[in-house]
Amino acid sequence: AEDTGAVRALLARGGAPEALAGPAAEALGEGAAQRLAEDPWLLLSVAGVRPTQADGFAQALLGPQAGPADPRRGAALLGWLLAQAALKGHTALEAPVLEKALAQYGVPAPAEALEAAIGEGAVLLFHEPLGEPAQNGHADEADQTDQADAADEADEAERPVRILVGLEEYALAEESLADGLARLSATFGPPADWSRAAAGPGAELIRAVAGHGLVVHTGGEAARAEPLALLAAARELGRRAVLAAHSPAGDARDAVGVAGLLAGTQGPGRDADGRFELDLLIVLDAPQLDVETAAALVESVPDGARLVLSGDPGVLGSAGPGRVFADVLAAAACPRIVSRTPDPGPLGELVSGVGIGELNQVDAPGKEIVIVPVRDAGEAVHRTVQLVCESVPRAFGIQAQDVQVITPGHGGSAGTRALNAALKERLNPGPGRFGGFDPGDRVVHVPSPGRALPARVVTADAQGLHLDAAGERVVVPRERVESRVRHGWALTAHQAVGARWPAVVVVLPGDAAEALSRDWVYTAFGRAERHLSVVHGVDQALPRAVAEVPPKPRTTRLTGLLRALTAAQEQSV
Repeated sequence: AEDTGAVRALLARGGAPEALAGPAAEALGEGAAQRLAEDPWLLLSVAGVRPTQADGFAQALLGPQAGPADPRRGAALLGWLLAQAALKGHTALEAPVLEKALAQYGVPAPAEALEAAIGEGAVLLFHEPLGEPAQNGHADEADQTDQADAADEADEAERPVRILVGLEEYALAEESLADGLARLSATFGPPADWSRAAAGPGAELIRAVAGHGLVVHTGGEAARAEPLALLAAARELGRRAVLAAHSPAGDARDAVGVAGLLAGTQGPGRDADGRFELDLLIVLDAPQLDVETAAALVESVPDGARLVLSGDPGVLGSAGPGRVFADVLAAAACPRIVSRTPDPGPLGELVSGVGIGELNQVDAPGKEIVIVPVRDAGEAVHRTVQLVCESVPRAFGIQAQDVQVITPGHGGSAGTRALNAALKERLNPGPGRFGGFDPGDRVVHVPSPGRALPARVVTADAQGLHLDAAGERVVVPRERVESRVRHGWALTAHQAVGARWPAVVVVLPGDAAEALSRDWVYTAFGRAERHLSVVHGVDQALPRAVAEVPPKPRTTRLTGLLRALTAAQEQSV
């Protein structure tokens, strides 16, 4: 409290909003006011603060000394740029990209500013080899060491590298994750005799897990039956097996949540070393693992246990930084089992086509897929409400509460805010006495970035907003309701990933065209179990996005780290 008061006084002196005092004190820690007085650009470490605001604050405190070439400004800008990149999934950026960005913010000597920040330890520098290392071929044992040393020196001299810059927290997470995955690959127990179980569903996956400590499993929604079969087989053989999922639901009701597993509120206990008491951990929805969550999870798996990462490579990636699942696949550091179980019916055919870049016309005799053309956003909202409240319940016997609306963004005339307002007015009208919410409202609770938990409002009191989340009572404090609770009749595809509903209405208003990509469409369409309605106002932008707009690239280091560790393990054998 004392720190916060001192920070508030300093912010007032520099003309910055006093509301930033609490977040600044929390972000900067002990001695926050003194640190901020010595380096006003540290204000950029507070969420939501922009470089122009930090520059104005610095000029108010330092006067003419606050120039664009100040090394403190360069270091703070680099940290801010890397933090902004992390929000887009990157764990590092290439040095030339950062130098260009620094120049755009008026830093007169970007390369020198980057070098100075690296020297001060504000950011970290990495040299990552590009391409595959040369193969040494066969050699007599006596010659192998000399040849390996010579080959290593030649590789260092000849192989091109890319220079990456990153923040310590994500660098440590990726390195810890790579080490943990390599540890599990090397320390798993002797091959298990699961021959009795390796004949039915998931047999190929079961055989792979019997002989390896780390296995990756890929496939669509129907393929989830295979890790479930593995779970049943392992438990039948007396193994301590745990299934974890990003959003436990549907056929994964036997799963615990990844967040609950790490927090200790779900799943097994931990041993004296702090590791899970289990023999096998199966993680569904693995593409949703960000690098820090994945590192914490893998660090908690004991030596000798087996880990299976299972998921659909076609869905949207994690909300946090990293591309863990894709990087593990790219590194080819462990067996990959590709499911041959296709998703059934017209919906399965449609989604499978989207996954390979084709938006096919699919026969849907049972009206499993319906396209609803609209001219503008107003009509899109009207037709969406009609579909959720009347058409789908009448035609398919699916209650409105089991119909999920998915749209590309929160804002805009047909974003989640507009759609939720219209759906609330129809399905649960009320004055919204508590922060816009009423008992019975369908909501989504976001306890942390990337976790969107469906819930229903029960009541509200001095404690906060009381929610029912799949039978569990959750209380969201009054001061956090605005930032952590949204109405949930309409979601974005990022919020919906990992869950499925009997019926889904995907809303594509005209202003959504720029937001569409193949993985977005694949994810949104794939949330439907029985019926999909597409409220279509983007004309040719939809097939163009499916055919031509791949997932946005992310710059990460995990693939390179895993390849290096795998090569080192192979050389030591």
